[in-house]
Amino acid sequence: MIKITLKDGSVKEFDAGVSVLDIAKSISEGLARNACCGIVNGKVVDLRYVVNEDSELAICTFDSEEGKDALRHSISHVLAYAVKRLYPNTKLAIGPAINDGFYYDFDVENAFSADDLVKIEDEMRKIIKENPSIERFELPRAEAIKLMEDANESYKVELINDLGEDEVISFYKMGDFVDLCAGPHLMSLKPVKAIKLLRSAGAYWKGDEKNKMLSRIYGTAFLKKADLDAHLEALEEAKKRDHNRLGRELKLFTTDERIGQGLPLLMPKGAKILQLLQRWIEDEEEKRGYVLTKTPFMAKNDLYKVSGHWDHYKDGMFVLGDEEKDSEVMALRPMTCPFQFTVYNADQHSYRELPIRYGETSTLFRNEASGEMHGLIRVRQFTLAEGHIICRPDQIEEEFKGSLELIKYIMSTLGIDGDISYRFSKWDPNNTEKYINNPEAWEETQVLMKGILDHLEIDYVEAEGEAAFYGPKLDIQFKNVHGKEDTIITIQIDFALAERFDMTYIDKDGNKKRPFIIHRSSIGCYERTLAMLIEKYAGAFPTWLSPTQAIVLPISDKYNDYAESIVKEFKNAGIRISGDYRAEKIGYKIREARLERIPYILVVGEKEAESNAISVRSRKNGEEGAIPVSELKNRLILEIANKEN
Repeated sequence: MIKITLKDGSVKEFDAGVSVLDIAKSISEGLARNACCGIVNGKVVDLRYVVNEDSELAICTFDSEEGKDALRHSISHVLAYAVKRLYPNTKLAIGPAINDGFYYDFDVENAFSADDLVKIEDEMRKIIKENPSIERFELPRAEAIKLMEDANESYKVELINDLGEDEVISFYKMGDFVDLCAGPHLMSLKPVKAIKLLRSAGAYWKGDEKNKMLSRIYGTAFLKKADLDAHLEALEEAKKRDHNRLGRELKLFTTDERIGQGLPLLMPKGAKILQLLQRWIEDEEEKRGYVLTKTPFMAKNDLYKVSGHWDHYKDGMFVLGDEEKDSEVMALRPMTCPFQFTVYNADQHSYRELPIRYGETSTLFRNEASGEMHGLIRVRQFTLAEGHIICRPDQIEEEFKGSLELIKYIMSTLGIDGDISYRFSKWDPNNTEKYINNPEAWEETQVLMKGILDHLEIDYVEAEGEAAFYGPKLDIQFKNVHGKEDTIITIQIDFALAERFDMTYIDKDGNKKRPFIIHRSSIGCYERTLAMLIEKYAGAFPTWLSPTQAIVLPISDKYNDYAESIVKEFKNAGIRISGDYRAEKIGYKIREARLERIPYILVVGEKEAESNAISVRSRKNGEEGAIPVSELKNRLILEIANKEN
C-alpha cells in the first residue's frame, strides 16, 4: 500500500501501481471527468501516470494553468495531425502550449495562408469529432530514432539526439498519427468544444536565425464556446491597444527599412513624451543623491574584456573592427557599468564618501536577433535610465531598499503599479559558461539578495537561469496586451566586477576594501516604457504626459484672435496647448481632437469671448460647460504638477 497526500492535506491509501486517473475517480466521478492532468511531487504528469510510492498529488482541471496547458498541448497535436492529413509532405518541429493557447512549427513548402488556416481548422474539428484514442508509449533511443527517420521527421530525430542519455523518450499516438512528446495529454478529446486558429508567422528552428525559417501556426482551445468568444473579444481589444499599431496611428514613432530593423524613429509627439519622462527621472534621481555622468557610446574591446562582456555577451554587441586584422577593435556599449566604474576609479575613495550613486541617461546598443524585435519593446538602440551604486557591505540593504522605493514611486505615478510583478532571477549552476563561474560567490550573493527581498516583504517568484552573468537580480515584470511578459526594470547585486576593475575604498582603519555594487534602473528602457504606456492607456495618456494637453477650437474665424490669446496665456503658464484655426466645421474639429486623445478640448465663440471663458470638454468629465479662463488655467497647472492619472 502507498499513501497519497492530496492538495487539501487529506491522505488516502492505494495499492502501488495506481494511476492518477483512478485516484481522481476514487475522489469523485465528476473530478475524474473534468481532470486534465496531475501534479505528483511537484511534477506535472499525465492522468495515465502510475504512482508506485508515497506521494503528494494535485488533480488539475481546466481551471488550473497546468490543466489548460495539458488540454491546449493536446490540441496542438490535433493541429499537427490535421496538417499532416492535408499536407502529407510537411515536416513537424515543436508544438507547445503557451500563455492562452498553443502553437506548432512546420517545415512546409509554402507558408500557410488565411485560407489554409480555415481548411486546417475544419480538419481539426473533424478529428475532435472522431475522438480518436490517445495512447502513450516509450521507446529506447535507437528505436525512437528509427521510427522518426522512417517517418522522414528530421526535426524529431534532432530533438531525440538532443535529449540526455537518461531521458525517457516518449510518444503519443492519436488515431494513426504519432508524435514525439513528453506530455501530458488529455485522456480524450471529447471535452473540447471550442478551438480557433489565430494566425500564422515565421519562426526560426530553435529560435536561431542561422537555422531554417519554419511556418508557425498559433491557436487556442477552450471547453466552452462562450469562453472562446470572450477570449477572442479580449484579443480584439488587445489589437486596438497594441503599441506597434496605435503608436504609428498616433504618430508617436515610425520605422523605415532603409534605416534598419529595431531602430525606431521617435516622431515629435513620442519624442516629447520621452523628454518629459527623462527630465522627471533625472530630477527625481538628483533628489535622491545621484550624481550625473556622461560617458562614451563606444570603447575598445579591452574594456569589455575586463568587465567580462567580451566573453559572456560579445554575440549581443555591435563590434567595430576585426580582432584578427585590426590593431584596435571597438564596440558600441550594451550597458554603462564599465564606464561608470572607470569614473569611480579616477579617484581614491574613503568609506565616508560611500554610497556613491551614479546616474546616466544612457544610449545603449544590443544586437538583437531579427525574430526577437518588436515595435518599441525590443530594439537594437535604446535609452536606459541606468545607475550604479557603490557602497559598503553594511549599506547594501538600505541602498537596495532605496532603489526599490524609487521604482515603486515611479510605477505608481505612471499608474502601472498594479500591473507589475517581481522575479528573483538566479544563475543556473548547470550552465556555467553563461556566467562568471564562482559557485561560492553566487551562493553567498543569492542568499544575501533573498534575505533582503524577504525582509522587504517582496512577493516574488524565483527563476533559475535568468540572472545577469555577474550576479542575481530582481526583475520587475510587465505583460503586454498580448500576454507576453517582459522585464522592464532590474536591480542587480554584483559580486564580480568590483574585483575585475580593482575598485576599492579606504575603510576607517586605513585598509583597502572592495565595495559592493548595485546595478539598477529607475524606469528601465524609455522606449519600452513608452510602449507599455501606449498599451496601458490606449494612447489616451494622463494630462501631464500628453504631447498636447489642450486644444482651442474657435467656432469661426471671427474668434481666432480670442483663441490665440488663450493659447499664449496657457503656453506662458507651461501648458502644452495648440489652436485649430482651419476653416472646418466645429464638429469635425472636435472629432479630430478626440481621435488624437487630447485631454482638454476648448471651444470658443461669441459667449465665451464676451465672458472671458472657455467651453470645456475634458476626457475625464465630458461636457463641462463654460469655465473662466483663469480658473481652467490654474486647474490644469495643478493637475500637471501633481501628475494625476
